[in-house]
Amino acid sequence: MKDYKIVILGGGSAGWMTAATLVKAFPKSNITVIESPNIKTVGVGESTLGQINNWLDFLEIRDEDFMPFTNATYKLSIRFENFYKLGDKGFHYPFGFPFENDEIGNKEFWFFKKKLLPKTPIQDYANSISPQMALVNNNVIFKNEKGELPNFNFKYHVAYHFDASKFGEWLKEYYCKPKGVKYIKEEIKSIETNSDGIKSLNKKHFADLFIDCTGFKSLLLDKTLKEPFNDYTDLLPNNSAWATSVAYKDKKNELKPYTNCTALKNGWVWNIPSWDKIGTGYVYSDKYISDENALKEFKKYLDSKNTDYSKSKFNNIKMRVGIHERIFVKNVCAIGLSAGFIEPLESNGLLSVHEFLKHLVKILKRGVVSQWDKDNFNFTCKTFFDEFAEFVSFHYCLSSRTDSKYWKDIKNRSYFDKRKGDIMLKKNIECFMNPNSFFRSDAGTHYISTGMNYFGADVSDRQVVGDVDKLKEIIEKRKRESKKWDSICKNKNSLLDFLKRYIHK
Repeated sequence: MKDYKIVILGGGSAGWMTAATLVKAFPKSNITVIESPNIKTVGVGESTLGQINNWLDFLEIRDEDFMPFTNATYKLSIRFENFYKLGDKGFHYPFGFPFENDEIGNKEFWFFKKKLLPKTPIQDYANSISPQMALVNNNVIFKNEKGELPNFNFKYHVAYHFDASKFGEWLKEYYCKPKGVKYIKEEIKSIETNSDGIKSLNKKHFADLFIDCTGFKSLLLDKTLKEPFNDYTDLLPNNSAWATSVAYKDKKNELKPYTNCTALKNGWVWNIPSWDKIGTGYVYSDKYISDENALKEFKKYLDSKNTDYSKSKFNNIKMRVGIHERIFVKNVCAIGLSAGFIEPLESNGLLSVHEFLKHLVKILKRGVVSQWDKDNFNFTCKTFFDEFAEFVSFHYCLSSRTDSKYWKDIKNRSYFDKRKGDIMLKKNIECFMNPNSFFRSDAGTHYISTGMNYFGADVSDRQVVGDVDKLKEIIEKRKRESKKWDSICKNKNSLLDFLKRYIHK
């Protein structure tokens, strides 16, 4: 295995996740992180997805190692409120695998239940098929070491809420530097280039590979190599955010095991309960509302929740939504915001970081990185990015809201990609046309669509096949299963007490 000389430009969570990954994969390589002393990281609180556990496993990092330092809490689901319509009472996308019924699949179960019981609420789908919803609904968590709750694996079916800035700091001080990663605080004032890409930074920093982790600035890939950027605002509507944090009033009840997303007139508000505070922010489009009025709308929402933000600092963030045409060009690879960004919905901020790094390690392990390897990396990462961007777009295009110009335009938006002459949502539309694919247990599309009252087919036109009494019996069986899951979870430790016992001692 080749020993590389690697320079990572930029710190933050992306830079230090990159350093941690590479020093673990290539412990004999010369790895340096150069961070400007004048640039603050975009630390707005972070909500992750379950895939991060595979990355943590690779690095051999335990929950007990990083969670106390980063004010981390556990997350079991994502809740979406008012995305379907105003007053919809919200629905969940729980992690983990759904409970499968041997007599009838989840697809048929839901179709026919809606046929027989048209007033079945949108919340019922997740509650009927996901044992994990019993944890969410009771605001509890436990390790499930005896397998009491079916299909719940504590190790892999949880994610995290934490302070992203502190996560980067922990990786720097307690993982990367002890393993030999060099750290330099220096402003980059000159960048030399040649036919291979970057020759040097400040005429003294040389490397086989330069990793661009400079955030939306994308100093190496964009500003220096001029790699074209593909804007995705024709697919995703938002480009701005106000971010802040607020104190707990009733921590036991407010510390929830899920990220909450609430749609407003011009975007949506996130609520991320970390250990010491609640991170919150308003994601919106400045095409429909000014920054000043967006802040007013955000504060009005906080007032409606009786939130005290008198001591909170509000930060305005401008988002570059899309991805570069290529993210590995010559001897430069971009990771994190410098490569591309979708938007915070579905907690995908760090997802692309550890997933892109996984593919980077694969090609670097070959020892000689050819153009084929770079093309393969670019194709794989962009395909992953595009599919997730499509998934996020479904939270908008399936909405029934028309109460503002923002939502009316979303409703009337065409998803025909003029650049490619194709449907932008092709993969996900094919999912809807093929219900067997649509209801895959390893994807979340079915939770989002049923929560938006969309079923991949017109329930009213479907015939209830078989014995109606038998179908009613299966519905009752599902109710009993849900009650059983609920009874298992009712007397378990609250999330607050569990964290006090195992993490924040």
